[in-house]
Amino acid sequence: MSVNVLICDDSNIARKQFSKLIPEEWKSSLFFAANGMEALDVISSKNISVLFLDLNMPVMDGYQTLTKLQKLGVEISVIVVSADIQPQALARVMSLGAVDFLKKPATQNAVLETLTKHGLYNKSGSGSLTGGLAVANDTVSEPFSLNECLQEVSNIAMGKAASVLANMLNVFIKLPIPTVNMLEVSELQMALTYGDKSKQCSAISQGFVGAGVAFEALFIFSDSSFPDMAKLLHYDQELDRNAEVELLMDVSSVLIGPFMMEMGKQLNIDFSHGHPVLLGQHVSINDLIQIKKTQWKRTLAVEIVYEVENYQISCDLMLLFTEDSVGVLENLLSYLAEE
Repeated sequence: MSVNVLICDDSNIARKQFSKLIPEEWKSSLFFAANGMEALDVISSKNISVLFLDLNMPVMDGYQTLTKLQKLGVEISVIVVSADIQPQALARVMSLGAVDFLKKPATQNAVLETLTKHGLYNKSGSGSLTGGLAVANDTVSEPFSLNECLQEVSNIAMGKAASVLANMLNVFIKLPIPTVNMLEVSELQMALTYGDKSKQCSAISQGFVGAGVAFEALFIFSDSSFPDMAKLLHYDQELDRNAEVELLMDVSSVLIGPFMMEMGKQLNIDFSHGHPVLLGQHVSINDLIQIKKTQWKRTLAVEIVYEVENYQISCDLMLLFTEDSVGVLENLLSYLAEE
């Protein structure tokens, strides 16, 4: 008996990489979707039996997709595949009807074990879902750009960092889709998606270098976030300027450290890093850019905006790569585009 399988992920790279993990012996037709809305359209017309579902997507994310499937009463085995490894993320998707959860980047062994555990695949060939794999709506053969590759690597690193912060604070971190752009310094302020750019913020800067890749990590923290963050971190002392700097250093190290370790792991680089420094305190985004304007010319920028659910806390992690790093990154990330 044939089975229709759907991979839903906004990243073309992630869809391609995951399609390689589907067992070739599985008698199935493989479909693809870039968001939950597209997935629902495919499910309504193709009798999908197994859905591999990402969580952080535009238009309709994974949580919304699971909720819609529950309301519609659709019988489908949903396996979430996500970089968001927070315990609350796992609990939420299971409560919404997912049968299992795989963390990115998934391995073939993990996929096979999960499918076998739920009776969806039998390696011996005695089960009902065996045969050959056919790609039904091939959207994964398009060439990949450096921005797409770096976005997927950043997405996985983002999930790792958020999980560490979530565990430390016992909260749920709302994760965005990382944005990646090649920018002139004059375009940097306009490109920032960070909240209200006229509001005051404080920032930490830290430099990283390794294997020909050099970049600066900026941790930008909204000043309005200080009270709630101080409560979560159990800061008993009065939040004067010195205490705020201490808090900034604590939070930035939790987000930047795990992020860099996970990114270095994916790029096979051991990054050396400088000491974190206070870039600005109670200034505007424009002020921050002016401070560094003489050093920045053209940069490959990665931006991730973290928000803490049910708290007035938002912060921005930006990676600003030197122009000389671009060619090195393209070579390092080429493995993602390999056939």
